[in-house]
Amino acid sequence: MTPRLHSLGDAALLCELPPPATLAQQQQIWALANEALQWPAVQEALPGMNNLTLMFDPARIDAAELEMQVLAAWPQLAATAIEGRTIEIPVAYGGEHGPDLADVAVHTGFTPAEVVRRHAAGEYVVYLLGFLPGFAFMGGLAPELATPRRAEPRVAVPARSVGIGGAQTGVYPLVSPGGWQLIGRTPLEMFDPAAAEPTLLRPGDRVRFVVESVQT
Repeated sequence: MTPRLHSLGDAALLCELPPPATLAQQQQIWALANEALQWPAVQEALPGMNNLTLMFDPARIDAAELEMQVLAAWPQLAATAIEGRTIEIPVAYGGEHGPDLADVAVHTGFTPAEVVRRHAAGEYVVYLLGFLPGFAFMGGLAPELATPRRAEPRVAVPARSVGIGGAQTGVYPLVSPGGWQLIGRTPLEMFDPAAAEPTLLRPGDRVRFVVESVQT
């Protein structure tokens, strides 16, 4: 599947794959990022969900030439399976930590306990970090747990809240506005700017949520 290419100004190129986002497609994105960073004119490669932005030096190459380079390289790429770690994230589900658990249960038709069981049974893969420092966009949420975002986003979601937003799940690393359905909270810090590795998660990591407690 060949990526669609779009210029973003005169010094950036967006390489985009059609939805849905899959692990196989994300691995192709990672592979292209690794390859492009070897090209002298490319300054940065920024993976997104199903896309890659290449920042380049327009004095050394123009967008049309870079597009040709991407299209020539794409068929030769082998998907890069990043050797990620397995990270367990304990979660206190429901109650004050997960005020939207009951709403997710109503939407999905499961009991709150069954939502928790299915959420904790999944194995998730970190596709990328974005939105906030340390916020991991993950694939792997069971389709039956997909729940639309809240009609009215919260002004301040508590840090370390675990939520479901559409077909994704994730953990808010910092207090921030947000519209995801909050089903629990973890005691783990997802982002510590003073640490040697500020973010707990990295692209390619596999994540398991571990039930610490449940209030329904």
